[in-house]
Amino acid sequence: MSEFHEPPEELSPQTRNFRRALNSLKEEIEAIDWYQQRIDSCTDDHLKKIIEHNKLEEMEHASMMLEWLRRNMEGWNEKLKMYLYTDGDLIKIGKNTDSGVEVAKDLGIGAIKRRK
Repeated sequence: MSEFHEPPEELSPQTRNFRRALNSLKEEIEAIDWYQQRIDSCTDDHLKKIIEHNKLEEMEHASMMLEWLRRNMEGWNEKLKMYLYTDGDLIKIGKNTDSGVEVAKDLGIGAIKRRK
């Protein structure tokens, strides 16, 4: 997400803010990955604890950004409600809803041909 896919001057201020949030979320998740790798390879226990602390801070930042997206970008709230804090099979949860996988398969060319 480092480059625009459309001319930046054609994007609304809202879309530009969404892009900032999505890029920030991506960067926080990348940092969590880096810290986790460092934790696995670190041989100094005290340093490992510091790195674990840093990883948790990045999780906090990612969570805050995700919450901002939930509050501001249409679709996030519904999807997060559907999947977060559930115990069931995540694929089955998606298939058992109107906005899940079963609906998505009708977005292809075949669906367009059938409508004519």
